[in-house]
Amino acid sequence: MPKTESPTPSLAVVTGATAGLGLETARGLVKAGYRVIIAGRNADKGELACRSIRQHDAAAAVEFALLDLDSLDSVRSFAATLRQREHALARLINNAGLMALPRRELTADGFERQLGVNYLGHFLLTSLLLPLLSAHSRLPGHENDPARVVQLSSLAHRSGRIEFDDLDGARRYDPWRAYRQSKLAMLLFAQALAKRSVDHGWDIVSVAAHPGLSRTALFDHGVKSRPLAGTIFKLLMPLLSQSAADGARPTLHAALAEGVHGGDYFGPNGFAETRGKPKHAHRSNAARDQIVEDRLWAVSCELTGARWPD
Repeated sequence: MPKTESPTPSLAVVTGATAGLGLETARGLVKAGYRVIIAGRNADKGELACRSIRQHDAAAAVEFALLDLDSLDSVRSFAATLRQREHALARLINNAGLMALPRRELTADGFERQLGVNYLGHFLLTSLLLPLLSAHSRLPGHENDPARVVQLSSLAHRSGRIEFDDLDGARRYDPWRAYRQSKLAMLLFAQALAKRSVDHGWDIVSVAAHPGLSRTALFDHGVKSRPLAGTIFKLLMPLLSQSAADGARPTLHAALAEGVHGGDYFGPNGFAETRGKPKHAHRSNAARDQIVEDRLWAVSCELTGARWPD
């Protein structure tokens, strides 16, 4: 496919946007004037998502592209195709994720699936799309508008640890432990990417966001791994949670608001950050550990083969 002319409107990619938070994020980006690629692994659901957006805006510039974060080969294929057809990428929203899989499962590359899909696939994807992201600010009219990368973290990161001696849970798998680790990894990734962008002149803004407690199918699947706690949680959910559309607001704030800086982290402003309008979110002490952050970056490069420019 030949390269297009400088994209107008600017291009955004949202992973895992066939439903839930990702779909609402894609909808918000289209409304803000972006051309949006919904990247996911199910073409039928992808086309339904595009159709859903076009029902509210017949002229919406939205399309589906195949991306299976369970496979690093799929990540490489998606990135290669995008680099061939586009000149620049304005927004990359690393939204796709799995929650609390009851049994330990592995990706095509042998990673524990939550770590692989939620984090490692996005780590490689971002590295491969970095040339397009860096190119955005070089387009006419965007000199003061660097591209943004938004990583989806979670309230669960607060009790997470990076278990370097058992990243894949081979010795001790726990559904929520694996989820918490993956979401802490996403926040550490956002911070590390922000620092390296400044150090190496990549000219991107790397930030993170979390949706509080949002009513999505992902959460429904997650609570099934803890039946008793899940039942109690579902009874309390109407009091504590918000809709997927509201849960997407911190992500959209991170992607679109003025005054956003590299390393920022946003979540809801309500009770315990479970619901409400976007604000700067609380980070755990583990998310402030520079040694862990640097080690995770190095390990992630080794596991995925990601190469970042100096």
